[in-house]
This record gives sequence, C-alpha cells and structure tokens, in this order.
Amino acid sequence: SDCPNLPMLNSLVSHVSALLSNEPQLLKWLAGTMIAVGVPTFVTLVWLKRAPYGRYITEGKGFGFEMNGRLAWFLQESPCLIVPAINLCYGAPACLGSTANMALLGLYLLHYTHRTLIFPFFLRGGKPTPFYVFLGALFFCLYNGYMQSANLVRVSLYPDAWLADPRFLIGTAVFFCGMAINIHADYTLIYLRKPGETGYKIPHGGMFEYVSGANFFGEILEWTGFAIANWSLVATAFAVFTFCNTGPRGVQHHKWYQEKFENYPKSRKGIIPFLW
Repeated sequence: SDCPNLPMLNSLVSHVSALLSNEPQLLKWLAGTMIAVGVPTFVTLVWLKRAPYGRYITEGKGFGFEMNGRLAWFLQESPCLIVPAINLCYGAPACLGSTANMALLGLYLLHYTHRTLIFPFFLRGGKPTPFYVFLGALFFCLYNGYMQSANLVRVSLYPDAWLADPRFLIGTAVFFCGMAINIHADYTLIYLRKPGETGYKIPHGGMFEYVSGANFFGEILEWTGFAIANWSLVATAFAVFTFCNTGPRGVQHHKWYQEKFENYPKSRKGIIPFLW
C-alpha cells in the first residue's frame, strides 16, 4: 500500500526546493530563523545556563574534547571571510558595481579581518575551547557569513545615493564607535595581566568604567550600527542575535566580578550603561 506520509514528504521537498531556488525568500527565512533562535538563546543564557567557555569552561566539562583556544577562534571565524569571498565570485553585476553595496560589505569584512587574522594571534594562553562550542560558533559563522554576504552581492541593491542617506551615515558612525570600543576592550583584557601572571584582575578604562562586558557592548553597538546602515531584515537579525548571545554574557561577567572582588566598582552595570 502507498505510504500515507509520502504526499507530505513530497510537499516538504517541493517547498524546500522552491525556497532554495528563491534566494531573497531564503534569506528572509534564514533571518527570521536567526531571530527566533535568539529569543530562547537569551532566555537560556540569562536564567538557565552560562555558555561553558572562557572563565566558565569548567561548567562544560564532560561534553567532548577541548581545542586550543587560539586555533579554535581562528578556524571558527574563518568562514566569515571565506564565504563572502566565494559569494563575491558569483555576485550579481549590479550589486558588485554598487559603491554602497561594497561599502556595506566592507564594514562586515573589516570587522572579521581583524577578528580572524589579527585578534587570535594576540591572545595570551587562555582557556581551551570545548569542541561542541567551537562547532556551534563555526556553524553560526557559516550561516551568517552566507546570509550577510549573499544579501549584499546578489539580493539587495543599494543606489549610490544611499551613501548620503542618514541611515547609512548614522549606522556607519555607530558601527565604527562600537568597533573602537570592542577593540579597546579586547586588548585591555589581553594586556591586563603581565607575562607569566595568572588569575583575574579588574579591568579599567574606556567603557569598562560603565559596564563589565565592555567588549560585548562594543560588538552589540557595531552590529546595531551595521543593521541601521543596511536597513534590512538580514542585518537586523544579526544585531538581534548578537545582543541575545553576548548581552547575557556581559551580565554574567558582572555578577562573577562582584562575587570575586569585594572592591568591584558599584557604579558599573553588566552590559548596558546605567541600565542592565
């Protein structure tokens, strides 16, 4: 007899095939999925469990082997450069010829050139990365690297006049402000300990005077600016997920510092200055 589930399976295959052949619709679906996943991620990280890497790595013991932190970082971030490079080879001529499109893609690549090719090699020692955490980060970078670059090289066409649009100008300014905060905070943490020193210290300077997760705050600001400059669902999904994933970590760091150091500055917040 005929399998009763066969028509349903055929319908599913048909819908998936149609989605894959319609890239604008596929990107909307991917962006919507990223936002939908971001919400439970936020809830989980705030109220249920901390992401087990870095100073919380002991909470992930027993879940597979661990990788060298520097190597894991380099490998997991690499798709953010490799996938856009591949997409550029198959870009739509109109998008590739748009100065605005290439400027927006340039913002994305600027961030990940630093994060992939420069930042990992300044890391000192550091904790190993659980393999499943590495896989999760790798998958996200593949997913988001495709989504952001495909949108800018094949799907969304921005006129050159977009470069003078207030959304592009404001968004770009916010992006670079966030990038400066992120980089300053990252290197503040890297050089907090002198060579040979172990243990944790209280970071000072820059946005650390206002929030414990200054590096996360900077990255959230970066991608918020990127979303404003793009004014698209695809970029907005990235900004939303960044907040959902890194915002709770900034708050967790804040609580950790408060528990570890009696003299921790009481005026600081976790991730949003003066608020949270």
